[in-house]
Amino acid sequence: MTFELSLRYIAALCVAGFTLAAGSVSSPALAQEKLAPGPANAPPSAQAKGVATKAIEAAQGAAKTAGDILVRTPCLRPKGNAAGGSLPRVAGRIAHGDPVKIVALGSSSTEGYGVTSPSYTYPNRLAEQLRRKYPTAHITVVNLGKGGQEVPDMVARLDSVLAEHPDLVIWQFGTNMVVRRHETGNVAAVVEDGVSRMQAAGADVVLVDPQYVPAVNANKEGASRMVKLISDVARLKRISVFPRFEVMRQWHEDDKMPFESFVIKDGLHMNDWGYACFAQLLGDTIIRSVGEVRAGVAVPSNVMTFRPM
Repeated sequence: MTFELSLRYIAALCVAGFTLAAGSVSSPALAQEKLAPGPANAPPSAQAKGVATKAIEAAQGAAKTAGDILVRTPCLRPKGNAAGGSLPRVAGRIAHGDPVKIVALGSSSTEGYGVTSPSYTYPNRLAEQLRRKYPTAHITVVNLGKGGQEVPDMVARLDSVLAEHPDLVIWQFGTNMVVRRHETGNVAAVVEDGVSRMQAAGADVVLVDPQYVPAVNANKEGASRMVKLISDVARLKRISVFPRFEVMRQWHEDDKMPFESFVIKDGLHMNDWGYACFAQLLGDTIIRSVGEVRAGVAVPSNVMTFRPM
């Protein structure tokens, strides 16, 4: 789903004691504020106002942190054009001023496990980037991520995906099968069928492979098989792949970034920076595709231009 939270709504949630997202970090100061009694002569409304004000200030601080997160640690385009690609349908609609709907299908890293606010999930980050770039465009990004799911579970939800009439489907999968050491079996055939249904509906499709993190790397053989499976399906169906595994491998192996700089403590899910960089690289691909359309570069809708793994 799409999140549009104002700072005051965030404050209201904080005052009510709600958690913004799975894995969110609550403010110790706010927790103490709720437990500690106010001055004896302070009316209840004044005490509540103090809590709300602190919540707003905390939200503003979080927003500032999110805004400069990629400035403090830049998100560089990976080497070897690993994240290049072309998405003619969605790019064409943006270029011509038509409404665009993007659906993000996946498991917990699409849903956003590990973020400190719902607005920091990669689908929301992607939506913000595209709206900044094209302020007059009507762009909707729908988050249909659901934690813990594997390919059969996601295919079972395809009717709800197609009901959104997407111009682009970003389909992330494979990590849970690798971590759980499940056999791939007929997964490739199931994915092919799912992609065919998306293409028949007229959508561009991007497949996203597993993340390069300790929990996945513990099953190196399984990770390698899954990355190859996704690349093979993409080549067969002539669609794009976002090579997340290779991109994150470059962060760690080539750029010497410790896992702690882009992964949370569970060793599996990305943190705010990881999601932000992932979203930016996806957004950059869409922006480049829009530029190609405006420049009159003809790219067939069924050509895979992401570098296969």
